[in-house]
Amino acid sequence: MIEPSSLPGDPTELHLRISYDDELCGTPQADTLERWDVVILHRRRAHHGGEGPAATSGCVNADCPSCSVEDVAVGSMTFYRVHLDRGRNAYWAMEEESEELYETAQVLLDQETGSFTSEVGELLEYVGSALLVMDRVTLHQQWRGHGLAAVLAIEAIHRLMAGCRAVACSPGITDLGSHRLKDRSEWDRVTARIAQGWERIGFRLYRDNIYLLSPTSQDLEEQRGVFRGRLAELGASWRATTSRPTAP
Repeated sequence: MIEPSSLPGDPTELHLRISYDDELCGTPQADTLERWDVVILHRRRAHHGGEGPAATSGCVNADCPSCSVEDVAVGSMTFYRVHLDRGRNAYWAMEEESEELYETAQVLLDQETGSFTSEVGELLEYVGSALLVMDRVTLHQQWRGHGLAAVLAIEAIHRLMAGCRAVACSPGITDLGSHRLKDRSEWDRVTARIAQGWERIGFRLYRDNIYLLSPTSQDLEEQRGVFRGRLAELGASWRATTSRPTAP
């Protein structure tokens, strides 16, 4: 059941800013690993004259002279595009970058060649040579609980997967400061829920908590349409709720 009143703004005003910072260093490491940063932004109108900020769609007059449009960061994502056919050995490049990437490399790549293991290669259609790793997805607390992380992630994957033979992720909790997750059963419940969200996109468990998604997966395209429909429904419900007159 959708609870639009708990959202802090119109979810259809969420959008992504995807960037790659090229330091022009020309090293084998840089040729192998590309880090792509995604900022999740919410576009809203800041009402001047004593009123609090509201979503853009909530403004009665789109040309209101007392409003200014601003983009507010409400989350972020980090992806790595790993080129297995250029630069240095991708296995060791991922090992040096982070522990999380190293764990992925240990499951998917051959240590000697830096390419996909023969077992992994047999599972994947040859539609590219690179590996896209969804490393981190974070949403501010007030935007969670509505499946928006999956909605946003599938859009970012769609933009970044060109030339990739596989997309990988390792579902886990990034907000380690949450006190409510100190209980092991609650931790496991939230982790399982995160994994279910990625499975809806089309990710499937391969081994050791590493999930794989083929860019050619029919689930990916179908779920993108489903998620866009859900986003539209959430936005319509939110606008209907916020437009209701308050009781005197």
